[in-house]
Amino acid sequence: MSFKGHSCALVLIHVTAPDLVLPPCDFTVFGGTGDLALRKLLPGLYEQERRRQLPAGTRIVGVSRSELDDTGYRDLVTQALFDHVAEDHLEAGALHRLTSRLRHLTLDAHSPEDWDRLHGILKSDLVITTGTDTPAPDDRNRVFYLAVASDLFGPICDRLDDLGLVTPQCRVVLEKPIGSDLTSSRRVNDAVGRVFEERQIFRIDHYLGKESVQNLLVTRFANVFLEPIWNSRWVDHVQITVAETLGVGDRGDYYDRAGALRDMVQNHLLQLLCLVAMEPPTHVGGAAEASEDAVRDEKLKVLRALAPLTGREVDRNTVRGQYTSYGAELGHPSTTETFVALRAEVQNWRWAGVPFYLRTGKRMARQESTIEVVFKEPPHAMFPHSDGVTTPNRLTIRMQPDEGMQLHLTAKHPGPGGIRLHPASLDLTYEDAFEERSPEPYERLLMDVMRGIPTLFMRRDEVEAAWGWVEPILAQWQDTALEPVRYHPGTHGPAAAARLLARDRRFWQENADA
Repeated sequence: MSFKGHSCALVLIHVTAPDLVLPPCDFTVFGGTGDLALRKLLPGLYEQERRRQLPAGTRIVGVSRSELDDTGYRDLVTQALFDHVAEDHLEAGALHRLTSRLRHLTLDAHSPEDWDRLHGILKSDLVITTGTDTPAPDDRNRVFYLAVASDLFGPICDRLDDLGLVTPQCRVVLEKPIGSDLTSSRRVNDAVGRVFEERQIFRIDHYLGKESVQNLLVTRFANVFLEPIWNSRWVDHVQITVAETLGVGDRGDYYDRAGALRDMVQNHLLQLLCLVAMEPPTHVGGAAEASEDAVRDEKLKVLRALAPLTGREVDRNTVRGQYTSYGAELGHPSTTETFVALRAEVQNWRWAGVPFYLRTGKRMARQESTIEVVFKEPPHAMFPHSDGVTTPNRLTIRMQPDEGMQLHLTAKHPGPGGIRLHPASLDLTYEDAFEERSPEPYERLLMDVMRGIPTLFMRRDEVEAAWGWVEPILAQWQDTALEPVRYHPGTHGPAAAARLLARDRRFWQENADA
């Protein structure tokens, strides 16, 4: 079977039983023809459909300004699935079931008639997937996914409320960024909060849906040997790196307004820091509201314990970089950073004195998302006259590529004679260990939204605490008006980032792996 130049064999597989039973849901995506919807959201919903986790009666409504009817939208989504779903996951039955759920509404936000049409769709008796006249009552589960600019969140929520579409069973999903600073974030949260209760608001960070990130919680709290050494007595420092080989691409307009600190550090990297540094929650998972907030409560404590970076501390502990071809890609000069490295500290009993080095950038040497927990040297050298070298033990958690983890040790090199020390590692690759691919983050997170489980989503106080920590850095950069230091594409960033660690007699771990 081919579709617009793509050749693909559709695998006919029948899944006999659902993994999870869910009530029918109306899933409405504002920005339904946008890049996020076509690359991530709809492929994620397709994977749920393939596993038969979307029950009969569930409808998916794409809302956008595109002039498409239902047939045109189904064709557009089908093409996106061929482009973004693994070939061996494309199944004729699942594809048909998903596209039969799809509707599209062309909506001009200023047109009352268009909003009335949305009301008609969501209040209608038609259930596309079954063709029956099953009613859609007011207590029907509805999810509104706002894959649009954050300044539209409030107006959209107000219109949904005016139409009587907001009920206690509804949920709204907010994509990042939620504002551009603390003030605008509060304004957005206030606007959404006037319509939806906090328990109904799901602020999504797709990094929290990665299997390796969730496995970090399991690694920490389900393996007793780690907890006694997960503290300042034994951990020397922590490195968190999220590097991309690509440039800004078609996100240039947005990215030039945001920059790497807003786009990556304020959300993704600080969330990863929280998961590394948090205390054991009282309970992870479960249906009780208190247990669902346990993880988020502990993450908030970490954010509030971060040592503030202000004034000269910003100059000393942060690096702003920009790859040399950035202005040419944009078509105009810019002082926006495409790279950030910074040194943070968590001022609490467990982590006092342990630096956390965060780094993110575009056009880097390799695509990677990793957490490196580097342990201290042994307190006494047992083999002072041995050959070879020792390196600090470290735990590497790989989020991409090749999700998994490595525990780096020092071992004796085999052979007679004296002791020769050699670095070695224990390697766990999830795909090899479990003989199945890790699901994409949005697959897990969309399911959690429909189930109403908020654990992996950010609470309002988390978002605002993160903005509160980042904002003084932005202010200092603006006040000093220094341009970012340049770095060449295909490198590990500017030399100043290496000096940030060298000052502490440390180095980024790619040097250890070289």
